[in-house]
Amino acid sequence: MQRNFQKFQKAPLILSLIFLIFSCLVFFFLYREIQNNRIVSEQAQTAWQDEANRRDELQSLNRLLKNIEEERELLENYFLQSFDIVPFLDMIEKLAPRVGAEAEIVLVDMPKDNSLLTVEMKATGRFEAVYKFLTLLENSPYELDFISMNMQKSSVGATAQSGEILPSTWSVVFRVKIVNFIQ
Repeated sequence: MQRNFQKFQKAPLILSLIFLIFSCLVFFFLYREIQNNRIVSEQAQTAWQDEANRRDELQSLNRLLKNIEEERELLENYFLQSFDIVPFLDMIEKLAPRVGAEAEIVLVDMPKDNSLLTVEMKATGRFEAVYKFLTLLENSPYELDFISMNMQKSSVGATAQSGEILPSTWSVVFRVKIVNFIQ
């Protein structure tokens, strides 16, 4: 009976050892796969985080560009470029009727070194209108340097048919240099 007992105990022991070894191998295989999946997951998460950070930076830059767009346009409009001369001259001529004066551009001179654009203009109207036109020119978005100004009383106040004395007409010739001119 002892032999039977020894035979009987060896078979389950061997089967248990084989099952234990097989279980350990499966455990180590699955553990290694889990570690590999964890590494791949961390790499994917890092790549996703980098992409999210890059997207946030782009959105931040877009917001910044939108915020400074108006300031950039103001800065660009401050400088008169060579292709903007005609709109600038039109703007000057359109300022005069706002205050009741008449203005015309007499001379546009650009020196050979292309440094400063010189404009000579003539304005006529009542004294108040001519003075307001001068004020509008000084307050224009362009930096103007007044070189000379010749102001004369063109006509003495005339009498209207109703007997009223009409205001006298003044004529002024401005010569200005545009300081913020870019060639």
